[in-house]
Amino acid sequence: MASIRREIMIEASSKAVWDAMRDVGALHMRLARGFITGCELVNDVRTVTFANGLVAKEQIVTVDDEACRLVWSVVGGRLKHHNASTQVTRETDVQTRVTWVCDLLPDELTSTVAGMIEIGMKAMKATLEADYADA
Repeated sequence: MASIRREIMIEASSKAVWDAMRDVGALHMRLARGFITGCELVNDVRTVTFANGLVAKEQIVTVDDEACRLVWSVVGGRLKHHNASTQVTRETDVQTRVTWVCDLLPDELTSTVAGMIEIGMKAMKATLEADYADA
């Protein structure tokens, strides 16, 4: 099973970053504009449309306000297994670390998924710093 781990520093408060991240139905507006073009939440499943045209159904597993951690799993599609999490960690009053971990099968999709994660993190940084750099 492949495991991908990426981190990025965001120039915004951890409170603002977590508030945007935990809003699981508004990814396309509050968290990763440009990378996510649409997001529809029905109960605990969100349908996410990516800029490259890919559509994924994601089961929300955990929204942990104490740990500032979000966990989801892609259901259906080409992946046999997918479990991902993001965690928000306060570094300073105005700097936040975001860690994204993804475990998946089959291994052959690792480079594709890793590339999407990297693009997504850049979009997160751009969106959050534009909207919350002073928060």
